Amino acid sequence: MIRWLIGAVVVVALVIIGISLFLTPDNLMKCNDMPSDLTGCEKADVIIAVSGGDTPARTQKAIDLYMNGWSSQLIFSGAASDKTGPSNAEVMRTQALEQGVPDSAIRIEETSETTKQNAENTKDILHDEHIKSAILVTSRYHMKRAMLEFQNRAPNISFRASPAAGDNQWSMLWWTTPYGWFLAVSELVKIIIFYLGGSR
Repeated sequence: MIRWLIGAVVVVALVIIGISLFLTPDNLMKCNDMPSDLTGCEKADVIIAVSGGDTPARTQKAIDLYMNGWSSQLIFSGAASDKTGPSNAEVMRTQALEQGVPDSAIRIEETSETTKQNAENTKDILHDEHIKSAILVTSRYHMKRAMLEFQNRAPNISFRASPAAGDNQWSMLWWTTPYGWFLAVSELVKIIIFYLGGSR
């Protein structure tokens, strides 16, 4: 009985760790706060943040990367969650302006309502600006799927993942809440759908 319990605990722990690592790639984890000559730690042409979930946390992560010199350009992508108000991208832009980011450094894409649309609609901006490398910012649980969507629609661009810290929907203890499991399972299902040829 004790061996069975220990085995069950180990299996559950491995599942939790596996889901966490799979859903939350972080290509800048090995880097310092600022870009360097280390492979994978170089400055990017642009930082892209997509709205949804804890949008202020995602925006703040992109702003912090900008302030630390990871890129001189920001793109915020997302339609309005409340159709009577400004777009999420415009709200994100305002958050950046309030922290001293110059307006000239910001591009916004205001029509996307899904991750697939974030990638599709941002692709045109990336093409117009001749972007070759980008750092993608979103929530930790959403990072893997967002990377898949952007890499699929802009295969000639080198994307690096940098998930938002302090997300109010996802923490290191996500597995202790029903909502954490809901987010994890939802993302896993959507990733399976992506590999089967569909996405949203």
